[in-house]
Amino acid sequence: MAAKSFDVVVVGSGPGGYVAAIRAAQLGLSTCVVEREHLGGICLNWGCIPTKAMLRSSEVFHLMHRAKEFGLKADGIDYDLDAVVKRSRDVAGQLSGGIGHLLKKNKVTVIMGEGTIPSKGKVSVKTDKGTEEVTAKNIILATGARARELPGLEADGELVWTYKAALTPKRMPRKLLVIGSGAIGIEFASFYNTLGADTTVVEVMDRVLPVEDAEISAFAKKSFEKQGMKIMQKAMVKQLDRAKGKVTAHIEVGGKVEKHDFDTVISAVGIVGNVENLGLEGLGVKIDRTHVVTDEYCRTGVDGLYAIGDIAGAPWLAHKASHEGTMVAELIAGKNDVHPIKPNSIAGCTYCHPQVASVGLTEAKAKEAGYEIKVGKFPFIGNGKAIALGEPEGMIKTIFDAKTGELLGAHMIGAEVTELIQGYVVGQALETTEEDLMHTVFPHPTLSEMMHESVLDAYDRVIHM
Repeated sequence: MAAKSFDVVVVGSGPGGYVAAIRAAQLGLSTCVVEREHLGGICLNWGCIPTKAMLRSSEVFHLMHRAKEFGLKADGIDYDLDAVVKRSRDVAGQLSGGIGHLLKKNKVTVIMGEGTIPSKGKVSVKTDKGTEEVTAKNIILATGARARELPGLEADGELVWTYKAALTPKRMPRKLLVIGSGAIGIEFASFYNTLGADTTVVEVMDRVLPVEDAEISAFAKKSFEKQGMKIMQKAMVKQLDRAKGKVTAHIEVGGKVEKHDFDTVISAVGIVGNVENLGLEGLGVKIDRTHVVTDEYCRTGVDGLYAIGDIAGAPWLAHKASHEGTMVAELIAGKNDVHPIKPNSIAGCTYCHPQVASVGLTEAKAKEAGYEIKVGKFPFIGNGKAIALGEPEGMIKTIFDAKTGELLGAHMIGAEVTELIQGYVVGQALETTEEDLMHTVFPHPTLSEMMHESVLDAYDRVIHM
């Protein structure tokens, strides 16, 4: 049987792959998606979406305990872990099914199976029924990434978990160790700590959430400790001794090794790109530390072969992958106004309690880059809506180029900041200056007013502080 031919074949159907396929189909290109496991990839099935569903459950649980503050009565507050997990899986299932519908609606061919690229312009797919060959003028690699496993700290699904086991726990951890305090580690720490686990977080860097602005990291650490978490910074887990129902962690901190017992360990020490078994070496694709090397337009250097999303390197964020997918589809279709993505314009969001969100340069990075800067800050305690919500803990920080008024970075911690950050993202995309932001009328009473006040503060014009 002759191989089916397409204009575009996308390998992987996560937020990069399925968006690339839909946009290519919209532009009139015949398109095929190859997916080995679940439509929607890790993000929809085992990442962004199910974790947010679980965190929402823990947030409601936390609020129920605060009922008295709001003049309400709630007795016998408890949770059903299996039901929390079921809701999370149902949410993921609903969205994964939705991706199938969208691909069908856009007439994208879907082949379920494992894809390899035996030669330029060819994809071989190992399916349940055998091997299927397809040819394409353009191939987009969107195979994503998986959890990094460190020697001796490998997950076993029983005592030591990666994100999959942490999303479908068979039991509630009593004494939990989380290795790594990036977004994934801190979100799981936040979830389990809120539900009552005695939680310790170990971070090798000198602060939690190490990619965030130092001031935001310090604020977050204080909040987490107030909630009962133990935070160990500049610390490293050297060894895990596993016994029945118990793990002894050897943690090196301040030059000494301490031993601590836990019943559960969650490893969140970063990710590695899914670059194996694709045939990339034979095609001459450059790979650097498990990531495909590309130019700003996601081109691999091999004619007609592109790589997007996590496999193409940092920032490892779903929304970056989706935008790269759109960009590449438009490039292939010959659109003239295709713009590469600027990493500094991509916001990062962490859905712990309190939430953390940021875009652009931190204060330290702005100074390092040689900018003369103006910095503004505003606390949640000065905002009427935050106090009315019972969420007075948090702050917003903005960084401007003192010479041009360009918004270089914005950093937030507190209630709903993952929604607020987009205001600054749009501002940056429109090349907004401090003057534009000062002249913008923010509605009252809203949390967004703090964004205005933070800008005003940078120029010594703050009103409510």
